[in-house]
Amino acid sequence: MSDPIYVTRPYLPPLAEFLPMLERIWETRVLTNAGPFHVALEERLRTLFEAENVTLTTNGMLALTAALDAAEIEGEVVTTPYSFVATTHAVKMGRLTPRFVDVRASDLNIDPQAIEAAITPQTRAIVAVHVYGNPCAVEEIDAIAARHGLKVIYDAAHAFGVRYKGRSLLSWGDFATLSFHATKAFNTFEGGAIVSRAASRTSLDRLRNFGIQDEVRIPAVGTNAKMSEFNAALGLLQLDHFEGVRAARAAVDRRYREMLEDVDGIDVLAIPDEVVPNHSYFPILVRPGFGASRDAVYEALKAENIYSRRYFYPLLSSLPMYQDMPGADSANLPVATRAAEEILCLPIFPDLAAEDQERIVGILRSLA
Repeated sequence: MSDPIYVTRPYLPPLAEFLPMLERIWETRVLTNAGPFHVALEERLRTLFEAENVTLTTNGMLALTAALDAAEIEGEVVTTPYSFVATTHAVKMGRLTPRFVDVRASDLNIDPQAIEAAITPQTRAIVAVHVYGNPCAVEEIDAIAARHGLKVIYDAAHAFGVRYKGRSLLSWGDFATLSFHATKAFNTFEGGAIVSRAASRTSLDRLRNFGIQDEVRIPAVGTNAKMSEFNAALGLLQLDHFEGVRAARAAVDRRYREMLEDVDGIDVLAIPDEVVPNHSYFPILVRPGFGASRDAVYEALKAENIYSRRYFYPLLSSLPMYQDMPGADSANLPVATRAAEEILCLPIFPDLAAEDQERIVGILRSLA
């Protein structure tokens, strides 16, 4: 059997380029607590994101947890059931109540009309997710938030480098949070960041460092969410390679679209107008008209050592800790429920060979 093909494979720059940075860390012995690589990466990301405040964190979930804390809210947040579990776990850990609403069929992002219909006197924020890096309806969501006096927090874990209408997608909302996990289009081994318009850099720095202000003052409750110098150094190097990585992913995306265009029963999510994507994922929807179910396709690929992912399945609203939350009934979430039953993310990474893509699509065609 051929070597396994996983749903993703992290890009790593040439080791020879990373070694001098490691030598510098050995020389300075600065390993954490906002060392020189950490400071340099934050500055470069501020420029890239056109942002006033960028705060690096240990990972994406802690970024979202800290952003929710910085938002200083209590009560309910309107959110999506169609996301990775970290989204709703961060809400729950912030002692907030998630109120689930449905998603749009066009992009599987949270439906603005459903948001407005779900707002109650207890609603304090909207927690939306840029699913697969495709932008939420940011103008509509911002307008809803303004009308009702709500904070907007975007889980932008998939959206590094994405631009919408000529500007960074991360410039919308009060907060946007990122994941730099190994599976993402941009990785620092592990890491994350908060982009904020609603909290000061000083307050976010405290939140990620136990709430500490200085040697003798601890004015707030915080956590340990600091990024290490090793991760920050890799991030600086990854930035130098990111556009090449994006272009390689785009080529993989384009080949899939061309090969799947005439396969009945397989739908591919469109790239929205005015969007510069990062091609983090390649999701397909296996419709009832296809010759096999989504799970049968998943198993057929796995039998050939090809590992796709049912991402996102199951719905967050169906998990035991959330199934009694407001709006969690599947009858309230018909689009999200259907998507969770049909979604399959095919392998995509910069060096995925064309012949491997042909083999993947060949298996799909054999099941049609």
